[in-house]
Amino acid sequence: MGGDFGPVPVVEGAALAFRESPGRFHLTLVGDETEIRSAMRRAHAEDLPVEIVHAPEKIDMGAKAAAAARKSGSSLGVLTTLHKERKVDAIFSAGNTGAVVATALLGLGRLEGVSRPALAAFFPNVGHGAIVLDVGANAEVKPNMLVQFAHMGSVYARYQLGRTEPRVGLLSIGEEDSKGNQLVQEALPLLRAAKHLNFIGNVEGRDIFKGTCDVVVTDGFTGNVVLKTAESAASFLTNAVRKEIKADPFAMFGALFMRGAFKRLRGQLDWEEYGGVPLLGVDGVCFVGHGSSGKKAFCSAIRTLTTFVDKRVNEHIREEIQSDHVTAA
Repeated sequence: MGGDFGPVPVVEGAALAFRESPGRFHLTLVGDETEIRSAMRRAHAEDLPVEIVHAPEKIDMGAKAAAAARKSGSSLGVLTTLHKERKVDAIFSAGNTGAVVATALLGLGRLEGVSRPALAAFFPNVGHGAIVLDVGANAEVKPNMLVQFAHMGSVYARYQLGRTEPRVGLLSIGEEDSKGNQLVQEALPLLRAAKHLNFIGNVEGRDIFKGTCDVVVTDGFTGNVVLKTAESAASFLTNAVRKEIKADPFAMFGALFMRGAFKRLRGQLDWEEYGGVPLLGVDGVCFVGHGSSGKKAFCSAIRTLTTFVDKRVNEHIREEIQSDHVTAA
């Protein structure tokens, strides 16, 4: 029931996913059953092979996270309970991010050795893309938490994205060890001492898009600013190029020959290609989507969640953190 457009794009995205990968997954839709069935009729998807679980309450996009987490009858609350009882293997919502994080943390708990879960976003770049975490789950963190984020991001990059030896960087205002605030200064030696990490040192914001590293760790406040700025910049550039082309007849003619290149570029910048971001560190598989997610984003999210479960990413995160003795605090 989360998101800006209700259950219709959820149903449409599910239909796309079933056509794309028939037989690969089973899907449960949680929310107001009447609204879900109405959305299925509007999408001409009455025969969609899904299970519907009724949830009588909704969580508003502006609701306080702590209050929302206590609503056991909400779609988020019911969804989380289903996952905790192992009736579903993974959960996804494009609703209130704070509410999703709080509900998952309260309902599922944390993986052993994890202090705080982190949201890990994929950023396209000139290489194969980079994972940045945390991008919003924790405004304030401690140095040892950044080490845990590094392990979780590294495992995610290795098993979900296929990176053999992910390069991990610590986001700072300069590459030199002397740069950065107190958090960066205290986290740097801990990251260097961590086992199983291919840590390359401090990196700057520009390195995210240069392909310098595969994983970038930072606190949730900074990461969220980076994420929102990148989304805005991508939208601005796309609209600016489109406007300039339409204003010049010669540019419009040239654009005909560049249609394929523009299409590929649009695909690289389109966040709906990735569907959502994982909340790494909870004792379960939980992904969070953008509030404006359309059918393409929901389809992509189903594909990504299925891969996450198949690759047993959570089990690998647990093993790596425990083997490195990263203590929770």
